Amino acid sequence: MKSLSRWSRWLVPALLLVLWLGIGGTLGPYAGKLGQVATNDQAAFLPQSAESTRVLEARKAFERSESVPAIIVWQAEDGAPVTGVQQQEATASLAVLAGKPGISGPPSPALPSDDRLALQAVAPLAPDLGDELPAVLDEVRAAAESVPGLSAQIAGPAATQADLADAFSGIDGLLLGVALGAVLLILLLVYRSLLLPLVIIISAVFALGLACAAVYALADHGIVRVDGQVQGILSILVIGAATDYALLLAARFREELAARGDRTAAVLAAVRRSAGAITASAATVALGLLALLASDLTNNRALGPVGAIGIVCSVLTTLTFLPAVLALLGRTAFWPATPKAGDATGEGHRVWNRVAALVGRAPRRVWVSATVLMLALAACVTGLSSHGVPLDEIFVKDAPSVAAQTALSRHFPGGSGQPTVIITDAAKASDVQAAARATDGVASVAPVTAGGRPGDGEPLVVDGRIRMDATLEAAADSDDAKQTVAALRTRLHAVPDANAIVGGYTAQQYDTQRTAARDRTVIVPVVLGIILVILFLLLRSFLLPLLLVATVALNFLATLGVSALVFEYLLGFSGTDSSVPLYGFVFLVALGVDYNIFLMSRVREESFVHGVRQGVLRGLTTTGGVITSAGVVLAATFAALMVIPLAFLVQIAFIVAFGVLLDTLVVRSLLVPALVIDIGPRSWWPSSLARGPHPDLLPKNRAPSTP
Repeated sequence: MKSLSRWSRWLVPALLLVLWLGIGGTLGPYAGKLGQVATNDQAAFLPQSAESTRVLEARKAFERSESVPAIIVWQAEDGAPVTGVQQQEATASLAVLAGKPGISGPPSPALPSDDRLALQAVAPLAPDLGDELPAVLDEVRAAAESVPGLSAQIAGPAATQADLADAFSGIDGLLLGVALGAVLLILLLVYRSLLLPLVIIISAVFALGLACAAVYALADHGIVRVDGQVQGILSILVIGAATDYALLLAARFREELAARGDRTAAVLAAVRRSAGAITASAATVALGLLALLASDLTNNRALGPVGAIGIVCSVLTTLTFLPAVLALLGRTAFWPATPKAGDATGEGHRVWNRVAALVGRAPRRVWVSATVLMLALAACVTGLSSHGVPLDEIFVKDAPSVAAQTALSRHFPGGSGQPTVIITDAAKASDVQAAARATDGVASVAPVTAGGRPGDGEPLVVDGRIRMDATLEAAADSDDAKQTVAALRTRLHAVPDANAIVGGYTAQQYDTQRTAARDRTVIVPVVLGIILVILFLLLRSFLLPLLLVATVALNFLATLGVSALVFEYLLGFSGTDSSVPLYGFVFLVALGVDYNIFLMSRVREESFVHGVRQGVLRGLTTTGGVITSAGVVLAATFAALMVIPLAFLVQIAFIVAFGVLLDTLVVRSLLVPALVIDIGPRSWWPSSLARGPHPDLLPKNRAPSTP
């Protein structure tokens, strides 16, 4: 029996290791394949019940073939007015594109602006070009640039899609390289060990490969939709979460190894005593993400299950692969900083002894000061605008499509190239057109004809309905344009029996903004309710979960306050994407509760023996280093999103990175411990801890830590 036991101590970890090596070798490449099933077509992520989405479906009946417009704008190189000859040459330059691969129809004639300083034309491109889109755009650009004396640029949806694809091209390589490199560097500096950081990185990579393989299969069968944003967040979330959970387990293993000496017993004890906190923490994040299924935005709903899959895979590697490797390596995992018997005393790092002493000396002063600081930061949140990011701020770096759209808007009405689409009953066409023209902010309205263009012949009637294109005076992505759309809908809906609906780019932005506001109203309470239930079950207390959720909510508001200042005065953003506050809330509240779970699980364990006051101080001292390291690692991984030059990801990266650091260094280190000490045992009501310490309830084989 002893021989069998000795063999099993090596065999089980070895088999787990071989299993994970097989999983990693087989599924690891899917981390680079996920882009094959991702789509960056922004029309696929509109509100499902919005009026603009119904227009998007209805307008297909008026198109001879599906297309994505590329808008060509010409300007004279010397700034002079465009001549009639140049207009004819511009039209002729595009005529050669008709019938070529990737071009779904004949380009429109080149039309001059009112100031005669520019020309514009539209080339319809096939909607499913994928990786071939840049090459087709290059062909369009080459044809347009053949006109002597004129410079050509390309704007419109096709050009924006190409720039988005270029921005997301770094997800598979650059983003992962930066994130993993940052994590590895931090772990090497903090733990001064050569093997442990590599083991943790491998564990995170295995989790990412497994998650990407699962998401790939679901996306390939149309069960979930994935775009570049969701793909990037999944990579960062898995690396950050898997590393955090691994750090917690490794720290507990080091402590148990120093106390017990036997590697197998230490691994089993570490898993047993950290699994509850890890799974509870993972549940808060996974269920919080799944609450996004209540969103009416498709990409929000996609992030819910995709992110939850990533969290589950992170927990799997942490509780199976990592214990197997630690059981095989033992103390060698920490070489050259191998743990000694004295490390089991729980004295912790001297920095955290000082922090605990500060909290213990004046808990009320500490939590009041921390709260005042957080409230002051939160007061700045009123300066944060979440009405969407204008087109010229979508890309952090200069993008050709943005420069072209700027040139287009300079010479043509602001809504040129992005018309507002009206679908109405043909019998009421004249009434609807008159009402639309009478709406402030509408520059022109014309029905689409059989030729496929507004105002070129008799209106095209399909099933008793016609389509009109309205050009707005304001830029299509501006607040003024959105207000015009709202006014236009009000006026057209009032036309009797017209059944008019209004869509197009500006309407889509307006509907997305309204839907995001609705989502925050619905999802925020759901996330808070989920987290409260998990904390009630884990801590068996009523007051303490309320306090923890209140502190992380305060941290979220303080982070948004700082973000408002940074975005406006340092990064030059006029506002945030409408979904940014919701994403920031889900990540910060769920991840913030994570660290409080790590802390309070240990505090609860210590309080059974030493009472609440000493339990808090001991828990803070023993977990301070590992939780702070985990916070720094998570902040660094999310900060890696900034390598993708998109405003949305840069904003999410800053909010989560700064918020995690603020939560780790202020909320979890000062505010929460001081509050619990000041309230005393009552904070654990109705748990038995409210009645004092219970040494007999200490888990078996647990050596009490010494102060």
